[in-house]
Amino acid sequence: MSNGFRILNRKQAAPDALVAAFARLPVANVSDSMHRMTAAGPTLRPMHASGGMAGVALTVRARPGDNLMLHKAIDMARPGDVIVCDAGGDLTNALMGELMLAYAVKRGVAGFVLNGAIRDADAFVATNLPTFAAGVTHRGPYKDGPGEINAAISLDGMVIEPGDIVIGDSDGVLAIPLAGAEEILRRTEAKQAAEARQMQEIEAGTNDRAWVDAALRARGCAFPND
Repeated sequence: MSNGFRILNRKQAAPDALVAAFARLPVANVSDSMHRMTAAGPTLRPMHASGGMAGVALTVRARPGDNLMLHKAIDMARPGDVIVCDAGGDLTNALMGELMLAYAVKRGVAGFVLNGAIRDADAFVATNLPTFAAGVTHRGPYKDGPGEINAAISLDGMVIEPGDIVIGDSDGVLAIPLAGAEEILRRTEAKQAAEARQMQEIEAGTNDRAWVDAALRARGCAFPND
């Protein structure tokens, strides 16, 4: 096989039930449960109107400004897939627009993560298919390749393997490695429950704030009456 211009088979995929479980959770809490060490970068922002995203990663590596492999990925996509495309973050040419978006909806694609630009931005808002991209430009793409499908990619240091779980909301995008996903889910659900209790305490006026002063003193902060 020729590295840099190839299409691979996806060898694994997260089960639907696991994807559905993560779909109910805020990205921020999942991120905290992964020790706050993983992120796709702050430039990937929602281009759709509202709502979260969760699905199985179908990965694409594309030359900046070229969408030939992205077209092929949509042809290959299974219902529930999130197509994650690393095009280097270049915003000179759009990777996709209204026509590709309409075809992706027909294919059952669950969302897009594009380290590059889109165009026809109003169509993304109207269609409301979850789409995260680095920007918008009216200049269209080229269709020459090269690129790769179903190879590991990296967005701002976040590695995405084909078949991983990809989630997104207004806070950004996160890839959850399939290996270890169930443990991450357990930690996140526990965090959710703890935060629900905290919210109840805040509403009741019974939340304990002693930890703030304790943390300051532990770090050597001087207080007025010391």
